[in-house]
Amino acid sequence: MDSAGRLPWGRAPWTIDFQSDPQPLAGEVDLAVVGGGFTGIAAAAWFRRMDPRKTVAVFEAETVGAGSSGHTGGLALAETAAGDLPGLGDVLAGLSKILQELQVSADLDLPGVWELNRTSGHSYSPIRWDDSGNLCVAQEVPGGTINPGKLVSGLARAAVERGAMVFEHARVENIAFEDSVLVAVCGKQVRARQVLIATNAQSLELGDLSGKAQPKFTLALATEPLTDSQIEALGMASRKPFYTIDLPYLWGRMLDENRIIFGSGLVHVNDWRELRAVDVADGEAAKVLANLKGRVRSLHTTLADVKFGHQWGGPILIADGWRPVFRHNPSDRRGIVLGAYSGHGVALSVYLGTWAAEAILKKRSLPSWS
Repeated sequence: MDSAGRLPWGRAPWTIDFQSDPQPLAGEVDLAVVGGGFTGIAAAAWFRRMDPRKTVAVFEAETVGAGSSGHTGGLALAETAAGDLPGLGDVLAGLSKILQELQVSADLDLPGVWELNRTSGHSYSPIRWDDSGNLCVAQEVPGGTINPGKLVSGLARAAVERGAMVFEHARVENIAFEDSVLVAVCGKQVRARQVLIATNAQSLELGDLSGKAQPKFTLALATEPLTDSQIEALGMASRKPFYTIDLPYLWGRMLDENRIIFGSGLVHVNDWRELRAVDVADGEAAKVLANLKGRVRSLHTTLADVKFGHQWGGPILIADGWRPVFRHNPSDRRGIVLGAYSGHGVALSVYLGTWAAEAILKKRSLPSWS
C-alpha cells in the first residue's frame, strides 16, 4: 500500500464517491454481509427492500468497492463464464430491473457485444485487427457496458437509504457457527442470524474456498482520447464492446471522449493474500501490462503511437468449470458463499447478490448448479 493506504493496483477510470458515516459497530443483526463490493452491497440493499423490518450490516475490510468491483472493466455480460447455467434466468433484464427498483443510475448501456475470433470472421466485420492472426467479429451477443464506480456508489447509497448499516475498514477475522453466527470484526463479536460471504477472491478461508478456487490478478489499460476518424478506422464507430472467444484473450470497450479500454493477461498467485502486494508498476504485473501495450499498438496502424492514460488491475476468482460459487456454507446452512465470477462479475454479481438476499429471506431457492 502507498502512504494513503491504497493498494498498488493502479488507477481505473472510475470514481467511487461513497463514504460510510461513522457509527457504533452493530451488536446483533439479522444478516451480516462480508464484503462491500457489487455482491454484498446489492444483497444488503435488496434485503432491506424485501423486508425493512430486518437488520443488515455490511462489513468491508477497506472501503466500498476497493476490491474487484472498483477495479473491473465495466462489461455487462448476459451469462456466466461457463455459459447459460440451468435456472440462471435473464441476467441483463434482471440487472436493469434491480437498478430501476433501487433507483441507481450507472450509465448502463446494452447495445450488444461483439465476439471476436481469428478463424471465422464474417465478411461484414468492421473490425480487422492483427493479433496472432486476423481478428474479426464472429457474432454479436447480448450485453453492453456500465460505469463500475457509479454502480457500486449507487448501490451503497441505496442500501444506506433503506436502512442497511455499512462499516468500512471493518475486516472480518473469523465466522463461528454456534447458537448464533458469531462474526469477529474489529476485535469484537457481532451476532447474526445468517451471513453472506461475498469477498470473492479475498479471504477464501471464510467461505471454505481455500484450495477449491484459484485467485488471479488481471490487467487493463485505457487509451488517451482518439479522433472520430481514428475510431472509424478501427471499426469501433458503433461503440460496441468486444471480447475474443479464442486465444490469446483480449477484451475492450469504449469510454467517453473516444478513449478505449483494452484488457488481457493474468498474474498468478499461490495465496489470495499475495494479491494485496501485486503492483502494476513492478514485477510480473508490469510485464503483463507492457505486453498488452505492445499488442494494442500492433492491432492497427491507427494505434501504432497511441498513449495510455490509465493502467490498472484487479483480482478475479476462478472455480471448477468456471462456474460461480453460490451455495450454502458446507458447515452450516445459515451461511451462503457467493463469488468466483471468473471475470463475468459486473452484471452477474449484482443479479446474484439480490438472489442471495431473497434466498436468505426464504423467498427463493439457491440454483441447482450451485
